[in-house]
Amino acid sequence: MIDEIMMQAEERMDKAVSSLGDNFASVRTGRANAMILDRIKVDYYGVSTPINQMAAVKTPDAHMLVIEPWDKSSLTPIEQAIQASDLGVSPSNDGAVIRLPFPALTEERRRELVKQCKTYAEEARVAVRNARRDANTAIEKLQKDSEISEDDAKRAEAECQKLTDRYVAEIESTFKKKEDEVMEI
Repeated sequence: MIDEIMMQAEERMDKAVSSLGDNFASVRTGRANAMILDRIKVDYYGVSTPINQMAAVKTPDAHMLVIEPWDKSSLTPIEQAIQASDLGVSPSNDGAVIRLPFPALTEERRRELVKQCKTYAEEARVAVRNARRDANTAIEKLQKDSEISEDDAKRAEAECQKLTDRYVAEIESTFKKKEDEVMEI
């Protein structure tokens, strides 16, 4: 039973770290990265569709993304979806492709992005701690119902704390890498 509780807690902690990676991928650094378009959905024939499923996204250089839709009639909806998003880039449509020029980030904008990353990291830490709390609650319930001894409960809680520490450290190192990447000129 304890093993099952620990597995569930580790699974939830893993998901929190994975979600953090996805959030960090959507944060724009000084370089053009096609992953920042992953969250933008376009109304395509009544279906909310990600841009990367309806167009080829290319990066000809470090500061430019080129979006080439397979269906040319979707150019305008893609352009409108990008303008409505909070990317902070102005798309230019030449009738065949959409170009997204990424200007170099200012110091102020870099600091804002680091703050945003800090928020994502804190959300991940909270999710990890919630998983620990739920696991400890389940362990205490087992002990209260006399299904495990007090020593087993203490050992399981200590193991759960080690797991939590490991995941929080992983979140910290991931955040530090992303912060360095964003602040790099």
